[in-house]
Amino acid sequence: MGPTKLMVNQADYDVIATKLIEPWEIEEVGESIFISERNGSIVEIKNNNITRLPVLLDKDLSSQPEAGLLGLAFPHNFSNLAYAYYSYVENNEFYQRVVEIMRTEERWEESGVLIDRIPGGQFHQGGRIEIGPDQKLYITTGDATIPELAQDPTSLAGKIIRMNLDATVPADNPFPNSYVYSLGHRNPQGLAWDDDGNLYATEHGPSAHDEINLIKVGKNYGWPIIIGDETKEGMETPVVHSQENTWAPSGMTYIDGGFYFASLRGEGIRLFNPNSKEVTLIFSDVGRIRDVLATEDGLYAITNNTDGRGNPSEGDDRLLFIPRAVLQELLSM
Repeated sequence: MGPTKLMVNQADYDVIATKLIEPWEIEEVGESIFISERNGSIVEIKNNNITRLPVLLDKDLSSQPEAGLLGLAFPHNFSNLAYAYYSYVENNEFYQRVVEIMRTEERWEESGVLIDRIPGGQFHQGGRIEIGPDQKLYITTGDATIPELAQDPTSLAGKIIRMNLDATVPADNPFPNSYVYSLGHRNPQGLAWDDDGNLYATEHGPSAHDEINLIKVGKNYGWPIIIGDETKEGMETPVVHSQENTWAPSGMTYIDGGFYFASLRGEGIRLFNPNSKEVTLIFSDVGRIRDVLATEDGLYAITNNTDGRGNPSEGDDRLLFIPRAVLQELLSM
C-alpha cells in the first residue's frame, strides 16, 4: 500500500466550520463553500459566515442507512440553479433521483427532475454527482444491496451514469439511448479527473478489497463476479485495491498530480499516486472522513462522525482545510 510516514500534523490544518449534521459533499462556488447535509439542508460558508438553508424536495427523504440528501453539483455559470442527488421513499419502496434545485433567500427548492427511480436499498446508495471537464453530469449509483443489478445494463443500479445537463443522453455515450457510462460497480462514491481528462473512481468493496478504478467508456468493472485481483475476460480490474484492509473510500479530488480520497471506516485522507500506484495515509485522528475538495488554495475535508457509525467529538462534524503548500511538501517527499 506504499509508505505511511507522510502525515499532515495538527498544526498544518485549520477548522473552518463545526456542528455540521451528517455532511456529505463539499462544493466551491466563487467565494462560497457549499456542503450538503443528509437530513435535507445545504450549508453555505462565505467570509466566515455560516448559513444553513433547508431544501424543499418533492419526495420524502429516505432514512435508510447511507441515504438522504447526498451529492451536489454546480454549473460553471451558477446563479441560483444547482443539481442534487437524494434518496426517497414511495409506497414503501426506496429510490434515488437527481434533480435541479433553485436557491431563494430562505431555502432551496426542487425545480426539475433529471433522472428518477434509481434503485435504493438497505445500503449502497452511491450518491456522488460531478460535472466533468466535458460539461456532462456524472452520477455514481450503488447496487442497492442487490448485487446482480450491477451487471444488468437495463438497471440504473451499480453504474456510473453520464448525461447532458438538460437530462438528454449524450450522443457519444457507449450504449444507444442509455445513460450508462460504465457498469459492474458495487458502491462507487468518489469521482475525479486528472490533468489529461482521465476519470478515476473510488468504490467500496465487500469486506475490504476497496478499489480505485480508471473508468473507461462502456467498460464492466466486474461486481459481483470478480473482486480484487481476480480477472475475467471482458471485465476490468482496479488500478489498486486495499487487499485485506478496509478504506471505505468516499469522495475523491485531484490536485498537483495526486488523487486525495476520503476514508470512512479507514478514518482519514489517503493520497493515491497514479504513477507509482501507491496509496498513502496522509491525515488521520479526526475520525471518519466523507468528502474532500481540492481548490486553488488547498484541500477541504468534512468529517462524518454524526452519521450513527462514528464517535462524535465536541464540534463534530467539522469542515477542515489543509493549505496547498502542505500538500506540495508531502508530494515532494
